Parts: sequence; C-alpha cells; structure tokens
Amino acid sequence: MSAVVNSDLARFSKDISALGLKPLWERVMRLKAGTDARAAIWRWSDTRPLLMRACELITAKQAERRVLMLENPALAGTTFITPALFAGLQAILPGEIAPTHRHTPNALRLIVEGEGAYTAVGGERIPMRPGDFVVTPAWAWHDHGNEGSAPVVWLDGLDTAFANLFGAHFREDYPEEKQRAARPRSESFLSFPYERTRANLEQMSRNGDPHPSHGWKLRYSNPATGRDPFPTLAVFMQWLPAGFTGSKHRSTDGAVYCVVEGKGGVHIGAAHLEFAAHDVFVVPSWETYRFSAATDCVIFSYSDRAAQEALGFWREET
Repeated sequence: MSAVVNSDLARFSKDISALGLKPLWERVMRLKAGTDARAAIWRWSDTRPLLMRACELITAKQAERRVLMLENPALAGTTFITPALFAGLQAILPGEIAPTHRHTPNALRLIVEGEGAYTAVGGERIPMRPGDFVVTPAWAWHDHGNEGSAPVVWLDGLDTAFANLFGAHFREDYPEEKQRAARPRSESFLSFPYERTRANLEQMSRNGDPHPSHGWKLRYSNPATGRDPFPTLAVFMQWLPAGFTGSKHRSTDGAVYCVVEGKGGVHIGAAHLEFAAHDVFVVPSWETYRFSAATDCVIFSYSDRAAQEALGFWREET
C-alpha cells in the first residue's frame, strides 16, 4: 500500500473517530463460538473451611448475605463464573436471619449441607434440605433464616449479567427484617425436594438406557406452565451410574455443576477434573466435555440455555 493511501487512511480514521465511528473491517472483537471463561473447579474440601471461617469473622447482619462468590479465573473482576452466570456459596448460622430484599435478577438455591433453615419467598416459607432446588423469581421479596442447630450452606445461582446487560438491575430492601408470613399453599411451585427428584431419576433408569453423554438427566420445569423455572436459566439434575464413561459433547450454554452425591471426573477441553460430593465446577460455552463416574453420581446444574433457546442461539454437538 502506498504512502499516499496510508496517509489518506490515517486522516480518514481520525475523521471518523471524532464522530464515534469505527471501521468494521478493522474489528478485533471475538467472532467465533465460545467465551473467555475457562474450566475450573471449587472443591468442597477447600471452600467449606473458608465458609466456616467467614462465619466467625462476619455476622449475617453485617454481611447481609454471607456469600463467597465463585469467580471464573479467566473473568477476574467480573464476579461471574461465566459471562452470563453468577455462582456463590452462602452460609447461615443457627439463629441468624438474612434480611428481606428483592431484585430483578432471578435466583436459584441448591441446598448443599445442613437442615433447619428456610427461605421465604413472597411470604411463603420453604424448608431447605440437602439436594433441594428452590426458586426465587425476579422481584420477589425473599429472606432466609436458620432455626436449626448447625450451619446451613447452599449454592446461589443468578442471572445477574442479563439484568446488567440490559441496564435493568434494580434492588430494594424490605421495611422489616422478616416478611409477614403468607398462608401455606397446598403445593408450592417454588421448591423441588431432592427426595422427589431422586425418585424421578430412578424411574428414568428403569425405563431406558442412559444417554451416552449425560446419563439419566431431567430438566426442571414449572408445573403451572410446563416451561423452565426462569426465562433465562435452564436447571437440571442427572444421574451417572457407577462405571459410566460418557461420550464427548459440547453446547453453546455455559453451565455450572454442583455434585450432590458420588465421585467421578470430567474432561473439559484439555483439562481433567476429579470431583466429589459438593464440589462445584464450570463447563464453558462450546467447550468439549465428557463425564466418568467412579461411583453412582447425582449432579445438579444450571445454564443460560433457556435464554439462548428463546433467542434462537442454542446449539449442541455430540
């Protein structure tokens, strides 16, 4: 390219920059499947002692929510585990109350350890037991309390990034620490007890062979609508039988996994992660992965699949 053309392009670039314009032909943005997130694991043997230490250092009232965020190593400073998802481990001690508030992001809870705690959503008090999946819809008043005798820990999953992306992140505190109790419903659509989920997985195993990649896997849905519990998040529970060796799979949704029972491993791209009960790991978008199970494994997961399907973006490859 001649010096004259280079000079003209330089002047052109300066002129358009002054008007907030950029040449598409010089773009450096990512134009391929996948994200910057990378595979990572947070082992319960490491995180639980730190959660208990946090309980010693700060009260639930001081912290409002005593949560250790699981930030992806490749997304430093974002607080997110994938570009679209938030994950954190929350602990509450006996006698404590996490005050009532509401926010536009949707939230889910997967109870990891302990009994005697509850979450109240719109005044409806829901018991929290290990393996239970609890729904907290967007803009619903909610608080948590522990009336038991031991600490209770759960995994928080939120679609905070969606609210941030659209500039629609709102938050509000309730005038009182706790909500006024609502009349109990005969059947709540806010909680999926683990006992029922486990029974459904066992029924699936009696009715057919496991999927070559996922084992027996169910997708939670709102019984009132038949749709996902959230407009953005799809939520799953899967069972991998002992000795299971899965085939390779990948999909465009980034997914967060929490092991409810068992021991096994997962190859994610070039990484191999060994997991045990209560470990949390992340499979980034469009990264090839495959499972293996040393024992029977039950694994909870959530992803941005619901949003991707609604927008026509989601795809998979086996």
